[in-house]
Amino acid sequence: MQYDYLIVGAGLYGAVSARQLTDYGKKCLVIDRRSHIAGNVYTEKIAGIDVHRYGAHIFHTSNRRAWEYVNRFARFNHYINSPLAVYGDEVYNLPFNMNTFSRMWGVRTPAEAKAIIESQVAGLGITDPQNLEEQALCLVGRDVYERLVKGYTEKQWGRPCRELPPSIIRRLPCRFVYDNNYFDDPYQGIPVEGYTAMVQKMLEGIEVRLGVSCRELLAMQPDCAKKVIYTGCIDEFFDYRLGALQYRSLRFETEELDCDNYQGNAVVNYTANDVPYTRIIEHKHFAFGRQPTTVISREYPVEWHPGMEPCYPVNDAANAELYARYAELARLEAPHVRFGGRLGQYRYYDMDKVIISALEDCDLEIINV
Repeated sequence: MQYDYLIVGAGLYGAVSARQLTDYGKKCLVIDRRSHIAGNVYTEKIAGIDVHRYGAHIFHTSNRRAWEYVNRFARFNHYINSPLAVYGDEVYNLPFNMNTFSRMWGVRTPAEAKAIIESQVAGLGITDPQNLEEQALCLVGRDVYERLVKGYTEKQWGRPCRELPPSIIRRLPCRFVYDNNYFDDPYQGIPVEGYTAMVQKMLEGIEVRLGVSCRELLAMQPDCAKKVIYTGCIDEFFDYRLGALQYRSLRFETEELDCDNYQGNAVVNYTANDVPYTRIIEHKHFAFGRQPTTVISREYPVEWHPGMEPCYPVNDAANAELYARYAELARLEAPHVRFGGRLGQYRYYDMDKVIISALEDCDLEIINV
């Protein structure tokens, strides 16, 4: 066997695994069927601007190990995520905070805002939420739900809120402070040179082959590695034998505009149902750019079908049960394969969670060698 590990996928989970195992003395081959490394955090230069090809990725974490790890490979700026929401002609701050409530109701104090929300929730008479709409109404009341939750969520999931399970929105935090920082995490920012450069440094000295299918490689070289780390879709690995898991995908319209500032913010959500996209990203603002032109991306959620890029899992009860069956199939039929990342483990991961998962899995791998 040429390699100790075949690592399928050059995104964060695959790159971290390759780095850790290589540093431990293992020989790794990393493959990816895309033409680039870095998976969905891939950034590319357009007009001198780092463009997030697969949507906004803001690194944030409370985990010191994750923060120290990424800082081995990149220098981070001090970007703080403070998105806006547009509903009709109105602009609101996110997350829901006193700036949001002041704009919506003309209130100034937390007590006034809390009283309005509590009054709206009490008037609904919902004691046992049966769907996402009822769950959201119980958390934030009708005004916030109708303007800032309903349309955006229905576009994101491609179905009415009344047909979505309440578990999707376990909480909708209302912050009764005038603070637009979306994340509570103490560590946050974006790599100064972009995510692609960060992942490239993770993969230094490691063999990487792009535009390579796992299936085709193993058909030609079935014994090329002792073990496989697989970060693709677990159901695809087994040829959808038990049925296809559900995912949502995204479509992007990206264009360079002949102006230096289009919307004044990196991320602006469009929460009304009559606007077909969910948000517009202006990439230069992630890096405080001063370029003479700007690049924007409109983001459209779409239903996923095999052959498309899956972006995030549909974590309802039916899919959770199907994933559990695939995980058991993997245990029985593929003990030499470790499934990792959001597709391999069918779990929505933030970037820091992907990195910690890969680090911890490699810790176990090394201990058990």
